[in-house]
Amino acid sequence: MAVQDYFSYLLNPLELLRTKKVLQVNPTVVSQRAEPAETKLTVYDYNTGRIDIKALKKVEDCFPYIDPQTVSWINVDGLRKDDVESICKHFGVHYLITEDILSLGQRPKMDEIDGLLFCLLNMLYFNDKDSAVEIEQISIVLGKNFVISFQEDATRDVFNPLRERLKVGNTKVRQNGADFLFYALIDMIVDNYYVVMEKLGEKIEGLEEDIVRSPNTRSLAKINMLRKEMIILKRSVAPVRELVNGILRSESELIEEKTEKYFKDVYDHILQANELAENYRDMMMNLHDLYLSNVNLKMNEVMKVMAVVTCLLAPATVIGGIFGMNFESIPLLHNKWGFFISVGLMLFIPLTMIRMFRKRGWF
Repeated sequence: MAVQDYFSYLLNPLELLRTKKVLQVNPTVVSQRAEPAETKLTVYDYNTGRIDIKALKKVEDCFPYIDPQTVSWINVDGLRKDDVESICKHFGVHYLITEDILSLGQRPKMDEIDGLLFCLLNMLYFNDKDSAVEIEQISIVLGKNFVISFQEDATRDVFNPLRERLKVGNTKVRQNGADFLFYALIDMIVDNYYVVMEKLGEKIEGLEEDIVRSPNTRSLAKINMLRKEMIILKRSVAPVRELVNGILRSESELIEEKTEKYFKDVYDHILQANELAENYRDMMMNLHDLYLSNVNLKMNEVMKVMAVVTCLLAPATVIGGIFGMNFESIPLLHNKWGFFISVGLMLFIPLTMIRMFRKRGWF
């Protein structure tokens, strides 16, 4: 790979944008989100005996589900400012929480305001085509007998297994209250972190094999790309530990005592995810060191070969220089066997040197 190709690969505008996105940490900068054409609302209203699934056409259609006798999951796909503010105002969500829902690049966190529990965290996806970790911010509000989830992308999420379980009457999520649904949503997001980390692990293992086999400048570029993805992963996963711990310490009346053990299970999962992310981070550092070691080893091999060749050619250079001097009287200069003797010496001395080098194990 040519040097100019390497720099053009590193200076790809998309990579520069990726770096800027990864390293942007200023929470005071207001990010602009392109509003979708419409907001999609889906309601799962259920109890132990029945479930009613509705796709609502208007925001106002979800208003009757505040403090119902059944458990209601209101899923909002596509965040339009007016619609989100209208929903939050009706369900008594504090203005600061509404602001967090509409903001971009927020750190995962939880709050308890005005009798409602609020969680903000990231859903992670792995783009196999670009080998990149993609983030979707999700906000979840727990109230009395209702849960509201706000998603940015209406085309994907990780909740399909939960939707299927809701359709079965004897599942735990149907037998318990809104706090168990709240737990199930967070648990789905955390469990999907392992799927993303598994994909990253496969990329790291493949890169390790490439570096051991034949390290090159493209390997270094791949190391830098994967390190950026690890930064995104770490920044999304690490704060969730505090989030779940905050729920366990909240003493909110919305969380029943029998549900706390499930949040402790989520806490254990996020601890393991953090440890795995740290392990992958250490592996990336080791890969960088391995790359440098292999490059230095390859350079040493080249230098050793060049040094051996130089040593083997030195006797021929010396003999040729001696017999090429402009003196009238040089031994064997006018001897008919002088040429063959000098050539023989030029061959004999390097062969003797090769034998000595091999005997000492220099190559």
